[in-house]
Amino acid sequence: MHSVEVFTDGSRLRWVEVPGISPARVYLHGLGASSAPYYAEAIAHPALAGHRSLLVDLLGFGISDRPVDASYSLDMHADVLARALGLIGVHQADVVAHSLGGAVATILATRHPELVRRLVLIDAPLDPAPGLPTVKRPGSSGIGVYRTEEEFLDHGWDETLKFVGPHWAATMRQAGPQALYRTAMSLLRGTAPTVRQHLEALPHPRTVLYPAADGPRPGSDRLAAAGVTVVAVPDCGHNIMLDNVDGFATAVRAALHGSGA
Repeated sequence: MHSVEVFTDGSRLRWVEVPGISPARVYLHGLGASSAPYYAEAIAHPALAGHRSLLVDLLGFGISDRPVDASYSLDMHADVLARALGLIGVHQADVVAHSLGGAVATILATRHPELVRRLVLIDAPLDPAPGLPTVKRPGSSGIGVYRTEEEFLDHGWDETLKFVGPHWAATMRQAGPQALYRTAMSLLRGTAPTVRQHLEALPHPRTVLYPAADGPRPGSDRLAAAGVTVVAVPDCGHNIMLDNVDGFATAVRAALHGSGA
């Protein structure tokens, strides 16, 4: 485990690091998750093994600290991650990022382009929600049904842990409740420009992975026109790296293949 101080109150961002050759690979988790449990098997796959790999937990999640005064906006997550990478001297990293992490990675590449070499987004939300959800579902919509943070802290936190089931709750319960709520609401409200618009404008090599079972991904033509490679991965759901380790590792290896990869 490694850590670096990133926030005004002394809070630290933490990650599990596997040594290897450069360029470094930075792995980011989704909402209420933690990078090490989600990526451990995949980074040991022969297609991905051998590179320096940082399995980072965003501020407020997993093994990182959970300051209650942080905004936990997508921009804040990107800037805190940038601060950490700068302090430890990681530049031109390949960033592999799941769901929420994909949105954060896109903002990171936009605001701090020198830190990112390539982007691989795993079923990441690229657009804001059309409105605040009214029906509780897995993900940010299951948190956004609570209209205020006070309501979420009062009973929504316990209800959400029960709702998501034991697998997801195993990592979600490590999150700070304030971090979980504020991050989910930032994800639902999106950014201006949107994450999709940021992604389309980036000069970096970019790949989006999504579950083939979901059918054609909306907006794929638009992404392709902007130079983004869109790849359907078979035999998986949203958690591609867990559901189909071989397919995930092979797709990521192909996305990162190139000079120095």
